[in-house]
Amino acid sequence: MKVLHLDTNHPLLLEQLAALGFENTEEYTADKNKVQAIVHQFDGIILRSRFKIDREFLDKATNLKFIGRVGAGLENIDVAYAEEKGIFLAAAPEGNRNAVGEQSLGMILSLFNNLNKADKEVRRGLWDREGNRGLELDGKTIGIIGYGNMGKAFAKKLQGFEVEVLCVDLLENVGDQYATQVSLKELQQKTDVLSLHLPQTNLTIGMVNKAFIEAMGKPFWLVNTARGKCVVTRDLVDALNSGKILGAALDVLEYEKTSFEDMFGDRQMPEEFNYLLHSEKVLLTPHIAGWTRESKIKLAETIVKKISERFC
Repeated sequence: MKVLHLDTNHPLLLEQLAALGFENTEEYTADKNKVQAIVHQFDGIILRSRFKIDREFLDKATNLKFIGRVGAGLENIDVAYAEEKGIFLAAAPEGNRNAVGEQSLGMILSLFNNLNKADKEVRRGLWDREGNRGLELDGKTIGIIGYGNMGKAFAKKLQGFEVEVLCVDLLENVGDQYATQVSLKELQQKTDVLSLHLPQTNLTIGMVNKAFIEAMGKPFWLVNTARGKCVVTRDLVDALNSGKILGAALDVLEYEKTSFEDMFGDRQMPEEFNYLLHSEKVLLTPHIAGWTRESKIKLAETIVKKISERFC
């Protein structure tokens, strides 16, 4: 079987597929039109998120049997149409769930203890101990929306703290020893720290908006390591200004391109993003939760395992 690789990944992915008898072709620079012109030659595609796999692309891929997405989400793929064509879809949330859990915890602790702000001040010669007096996580209620691979990994990381962990998910009976599944209304009433671990779907785009924020029972901290479009940035900024959101740790942004490689499609900086840049209540990272040296290996291994179980 011939496999077309559209993004660079850990070398073991190529090596292990070759050892299983797959014929690898690497094409990391051609644009989508050029790839569409040759995709009919291949049985499989491996990619991260270079471009969208839409109906037109899938219609050109007349021999395609599988798509391996080296990451967690499948929002860049027309999943329904691919499944209609009998194409096997393999994502790898198992590969970077631990990394996402660790970063989510690290971002909360940084927010609570003013680590980002304090570091910058000391480098400028400021020694403000009282102004950087922190908060402790113990005694807080952590609300997790989306209790799949990422949400569960994060909840597990919280076990060293004396906290109550609640979760909400579309699926029933997903709660476990690390988190109690509750209704969205209960989670909103009790939560001190809200952490998002959602895929990007029609249901989740713009979910954290003005109405959602107003329904929260008390001022809270927001952590988003999921997808930027799940949060309406304008409403987030308004809530930061009003004090309803006490601080926000954002690894993802509403403005990201779908490839996740660049922030803005047109390089125009929205006014709301300018606020985030200058707010001491906000911690920003460039979509790196799940982006560790270890996860790069585990993501590749997960894709190889799923493909080999299906086709070998």
